[in-house]
Amino acid sequence: MDILNQIKARAAENKKRIVLPEGTEERTLRAADVIIEENLADIILLGNPEEIEQECRRLVLKNLSKARIIDPVSHPKKDEYIDLLVELRKKKGMTREEASKLVENPLYLAVLMIKNGDADGEVAGADNATGDVLRPAFQIVKTKPGISVVSGAFIMILKDNEFGEDGIMVFADGAVHPDPTAEELAEIAVATGQTTRDLLGFEPRVAMLSFSTKGSAKHDMVDKVVKATELAKQKDPTLHIDGELQVDAALIPEIGRKKAPDSNIAGKANVFIFPSLETGNIAYKLVQRLAHAEAVGPVLQGMAAPINDLSRGCSVSDIVNLVAITATQAMGK
Repeated sequence: MDILNQIKARAAENKKRIVLPEGTEERTLRAADVIIEENLADIILLGNPEEIEQECRRLVLKNLSKARIIDPVSHPKKDEYIDLLVELRKKKGMTREEASKLVENPLYLAVLMIKNGDADGEVAGADNATGDVLRPAFQIVKTKPGISVVSGAFIMILKDNEFGEDGIMVFADGAVHPDPTAEELAEIAVATGQTTRDLLGFEPRVAMLSFSTKGSAKHDMVDKVVKATELAKQKDPTLHIDGELQVDAALIPEIGRKKAPDSNIAGKANVFIFPSLETGNIAYKLVQRLAHAEAVGPVLQGMAAPINDLSRGCSVSDIVNLVAITATQAMGK
């Protein structure tokens, strides 16, 4: 059984309530139909019920009668969510009038439902920018205790199983934080290690990547990675991690032995931590396109509840996969 099927099987064993705020978007509806058919999650769609029903008829979707559909403008818990939002944002001066408008925004309503215990996770982004998806999440759900940075991990499923963990690698951060400090980079490394354990079920071997291997170059950017590596070891002494390492030293055993002979990670890493969003985003897309790898994610790390953001170019299968991952994250929470 491949890794995605394993994740789907775990999701199906313990179904969670996943809210999809883009309830009238075509790919989202097609994905919801598949999710219900495969019994992966209990789906909550946000949007005008008449529009959703019209789209279901047009697309000939058979399973969405089993979804729960909530109209953001008119539903029984609207006042309850307004009160909750006012309470959560009172230090920012939130008025009831402002809250009344925001709770009609499906992206705000989705995270309020999670905060109120009425949903277990959210997947959005097929029709909204990342900033719009994450803003209400940061304001309402916030980050986990002790975590200051949110990051995005990509599960890279390679055609060549020589690399990583039988062809599976995890790349971070490829989605959220542009220029992390050493402290933030350490948090990203620890969070990615935990994501690897929780979602994929194997022990992470984390390479902190740079253009230098073990002092082969001198630069402030190298120093940041070295410091982040040491901080990550302090934060999670159980984590198998090393750096700074160049990509070839982290990936290829003979190069790892030559460039970093004392490293227990060089040549056998299955998790790559990139020093910046720029490098991480470029790398995952290069591997996806040139190596024809499947890039699953981003899986958001550091939020106090499972909230995941799609690319606006996502496919139906991307949405299905990310809902299964979100449901699995909710099991861990």
